[in-house]
Amino acid sequence: MLTQEQVRQLLVETKAVLEGHFLLTSGLHSPLYVEKFNVLQHPEYTEKLCKELAERFKNKGVQTVMGPMTGGILLAHEVGKALGTRAIFTEREKGKMTLRRGFCIKPGERVLIVEDIVTTGGSVQEVVDVVKAAGGEIVGVGLLVDRSGGKAEFGVPKEDVQALLNLEVPTYEPETCPLCKEGVPMTERGSHHLK
Repeated sequence: MLTQEQVRQLLVETKAVLEGHFLLTSGLHSPLYVEKFNVLQHPEYTEKLCKELAERFKNKGVQTVMGPMTGGILLAHEVGKALGTRAIFTEREKGKMTLRRGFCIKPGERVLIVEDIVTTGGSVQEVVDVVKAAGGEIVGVGLLVDRSGGKAEFGVPKEDVQALLNLEVPTYEPETCPLCKEGVPMTERGSHHLK
């Protein structure tokens, strides 16, 4: 079993966990940023992490693993492979999370939801809603990283939520950011700046 420290070390080594002064999508500032694709670009690490998630749910009678597009697709595939189940994903259509491409959940089908990084839990909650609307049974939620500080709620029992790494990520309003006050320059993050 991988420990939280081993998972964190792997994410730091692959530069999936970055330290600096980051402007988050929310407009808040943070000294820590998680760039999931820095680790997910390495199939051997993705497989290792997903086998660990699968191990945590192996006795739950999972029939289908499901994740939201984009990173959730990779995780669902690898966790499904490790469990020997089907792997599908949700995507947005006109702003609403839905099943497309002929995917469906049968009433009573036992579904494990997986996601890469959770901050507020909004995307996972939307996937939970899709499964419930189809009459599926959610057996658990597996997360690569929970950076909500355990605050994200999905409407499933806490004991059925497993994160490989829990991070307490401080965030600051721009006007009260200690990094700004110290004159620490903003750090480039993510792939938005790549040409």
